[in-house]
Amino acid sequence: MIYSYTKNLNAETSLIAAAARSLKEGRVLVLPTDTIYGLSCRADDKTAIKKIFHLKKRDPKSALLVLVNSLAMLKKYVFVSRRQEELIRRYWRAARPTTVILRQRGNLPKELTGASDGLALRLPKSKFLIKILNRVGVPLVSTSLNTSGEEPISDLKNLSFHFPTAGREIDLIIDTGQPRYLKPSRLIDLRGAGRPIILRK
Repeated sequence: MIYSYTKNLNAETSLIAAAARSLKEGRVLVLPTDTIYGLSCRADDKTAIKKIFHLKKRDPKSALLVLVNSLAMLKKYVFVSRRQEELIRRYWRAARPTTVILRQRGNLPKELTGASDGLALRLPKSKFLIKILNRVGVPLVSTSLNTSGEEPISDLKNLSFHFPTAGREIDLIIDTGQPRYLKPSRLIDLRGAGRPIILRK
């Protein structure tokens, strides 16, 4: 089912409720983010995560990033030192959407991280997404809307061409038009004791 997002408050409230309900039921969604469109599901739902890997034809050893609604939620799933917390606050205050990698606590499905000890997390700048996260209460997987190796899809009118089974395997699609950013977030690895490592500018 495809919904076009508008700034109408009643419509937004209904969409947030529909998205949260679908996510709680273990569905896979297409959601607008603060960067490009993403395939999303609950980050604690192993079955839904595997479904995303299948849709994207993605190597199961590849990691997926997750969205959180706050630093408090982030701390439930990764280890954070005082220095790392200061860096995270600085990055998340910046204009550019930024994802950080930290050492995971191991309380989310291993399918999220592949063979890595790290977990990639981002606090989205989208209030719409934050409201969905608040309702669901757990982090959400957010991975670029594309099949592996292809460019991210920015026009959802082309979705069925890239994902012929989308009508059966994606429960809800929220279309907000052209994304504000046409590239993924900046990616910074904070796991080392030295300077942060910028993996994607």
